[in-house]
Amino acid sequence: MGIRDNSFSVKAIENVVVGAKEPWNDQWLPFTNLDLLVPPFDVGSFFCYKKPSNGSFSAIINTLKASLSQALTLYYPLSGEILWNVVAGENQLYCNNQGVDFIEAVADVQLKELNLYNPDESIEGKLMPKRLHGVLAIQVTELQCGGIVIGCMFDHRAADGYSANMFISSWADLTRSETPAMFPSFQRSILNPRCPTTYSSSIDDVFAPFLPLKPANNDQNHEDEDNLLVNRVYYIEGAQLKRLQLLASENGCRRSKLEAFTSFLWKMIALCFEDSGNHNQMCNVALAVDGRRRLSEGDGEEKEKLMASHFGNVLSMPYGSKRSEELMEMSLSNVATEVHDFLQTATEKDHFLDLIDWVEERRSMPLIAKAFADGEMSVMVSSGQRFQIMDKMDFGWGKVAFGSCHVPSARKDCYVMTLPSPTNNEDWVVYMHMPIKHMNYIEAHASQVFKPLNADYLKI
Repeated sequence: MGIRDNSFSVKAIENVVVGAKEPWNDQWLPFTNLDLLVPPFDVGSFFCYKKPSNGSFSAIINTLKASLSQALTLYYPLSGEILWNVVAGENQLYCNNQGVDFIEAVADVQLKELNLYNPDESIEGKLMPKRLHGVLAIQVTELQCGGIVIGCMFDHRAADGYSANMFISSWADLTRSETPAMFPSFQRSILNPRCPTTYSSSIDDVFAPFLPLKPANNDQNHEDEDNLLVNRVYYIEGAQLKRLQLLASENGCRRSKLEAFTSFLWKMIALCFEDSGNHNQMCNVALAVDGRRRLSEGDGEEKEKLMASHFGNVLSMPYGSKRSEELMEMSLSNVATEVHDFLQTATEKDHFLDLIDWVEERRSMPLIAKAFADGEMSVMVSSGQRFQIMDKMDFGWGKVAFGSCHVPSARKDCYVMTLPSPTNNEDWVVYMHMPIKHMNYIEAHASQVFKPLNADYLKI
């Protein structure tokens, strides 16, 4: 079926607050040094399901609220808020069980009619809640066909993608009356700095103190339509991924699919600048690296399990920086070498230990990934393949028809996430939050790689 051209309406039926189930004692939970590297912005996830075979929507809602209360007992910081702790002299998670906004809604659109290629039209402000307070907001929407969409919006300072995935997976387990596959750990001491602190100067190449940018002049600051950031979702067929990987490995060094994809995207951004007459622009691309496995290397199985269950942010963001003219002239394999080299700086345990120590000496300062420090064209690429969301997000009414991250349209940073396909294990789904001029260029010049996501592909 085709996508409806017109918009659809969503009606909120009820907005309640759901808190943790158990009796509560208020407590403060400090941020770890790695949490402090994350800016104060929101990131969401949404999951689409076909019509459940049994149970009314009202019964499903009641079950979800009850299991959410159980989940918040385990993930108690999500039921709190971020406040200034006067005694500690810094923002911390105040675990006061104020609860999570839970919105029940209905939408006059069928699942197969949702324009999932354009989340700004179908998800933003409709199927995804706004987080008005606290650190988490949830919306559950019944579609015209009986399908269900669950949207969750997190304060990124409290949880990275791995942690958000862990929470939603546990909530799904509890909804099915099963024991969660993993219990979260909020043990801050495992990410304590060393004494005395010590770190390599290479950390200064990855992160920096945040300094507000000087206002651009009027000629540079006009926000025309081409520079507006939009959200788009594509799928990439496995054959195209293999082709990119072969091209990226032509110099004799085998590159991963993620390295090949990142290299191709980096080149496309540069080509967009050059072909539009914006010559020799600086182009930055960063890759999010999860440090959980790396921080437990060589410390035994118990430390490995503790790090795997750690709830919070455990990310580094190494990046590469090249001018568009240089990138345009480089082969994909040479660009892939650049990506591989800057990625290697963050693949060792010592990098994350150094990063923790580096932040310790700057805890009072706002910090930022250096790729985004100077206002240049910068894109963060993150891999969601490891989340395996299609298998874990079963609330008891079947497999996810489609699941994705969601970036609020107001965010000014460019973000790309690769995700597993729900219909073909060899394919990828790619969520992109980038300027519309770059999206249009990619669609015009790389349509064989980036194909707009649609209902036929998803088989819904």
